[in-house]
Amino acid sequence: MAVGCTSDPAPKYSEPEVERFVQTSEAKWAASVATNDASILQRILSDDIVWVLDDRVLGKATAIREAAEGPAHFVSNKLDYAHVRFFGSAAVAQGREHWVKRDPRRIGHFIWTNTGVLRNGAWRVVNSQDTSVMDGGT
Repeated sequence: MAVGCTSDPAPKYSEPEVERFVQTSEAKWAASVATNDASILQRILSDDIVWVLDDRVLGKATAIREAAEGPAHFVSNKLDYAHVRFFGSAAVAQGREHWVKRDPRRIGHFIWTNTGVLRNGAWRVVNSQDTSVMDGGT
């Protein structure tokens, strides 16, 4: 329990329902890499997120700004899988996405881990770690 929290019982939620929400959100987040739709990040990232993306550390404002600026180098990005485990009012999702970049055309994948917490009745990602891996090129 964090300092300043009350001792109210843990909020009730359905793990299968939250798992579906997380998997759907992760699929939308992956797809948004190749668009300029930052709305998914606005909805699922906590205001205090720490996102480690390869060799960069991003906060919510930077992540949303960069997503809104456009798809940049990506032609596509799709979720392969997202596994979710629960720890009280926290959920840890681990997954993989495969992407295609243009100019020069390259393929690869992201391996990631996201930690979400239940805050004020909504699940938000508070920590994310993404690693890009090149698979080759065409």
